[in-house]
Amino acid sequence: MSVPVPPAPSFTPRLAPHQVVVRPLLTEKGMHRATRHNAYSFEVAKEANKADVRRAIEELFSVKVEKVAIQNRVGKARRSRMRRTSAKAWKKAVVTLKPDFKINLF
Repeated sequence: MSVPVPPAPSFTPRLAPHQVVVRPLLTEKGMHRATRHNAYSFEVAKEANKADVRRAIEELFSVKVEKVAIQNRVGKARRSRMRRTSAKAWKKAVVTLKPDFKINLF
């Protein structure tokens, strides 16, 4: 007697590509990664997952993505005179492209 196998989940995109990518991160470390390792950093929506980021980058920039790494960045505590606040938490994606592709950010 075999156990019934549930059907594979259907992929329904939750966010449009322009909603996933908030902005590119242009830093010294990011430029080093882009030139040496063909990896680009982006700030992405907090609801986005790796599949969403991959799909969005491939559609927006017409490139092929090899790997996606995501970091959840914690908001830092800030002080201004007597008041303590915190910066917003955000999500960072480092996208590595296949060797034949590049993204021109400038």
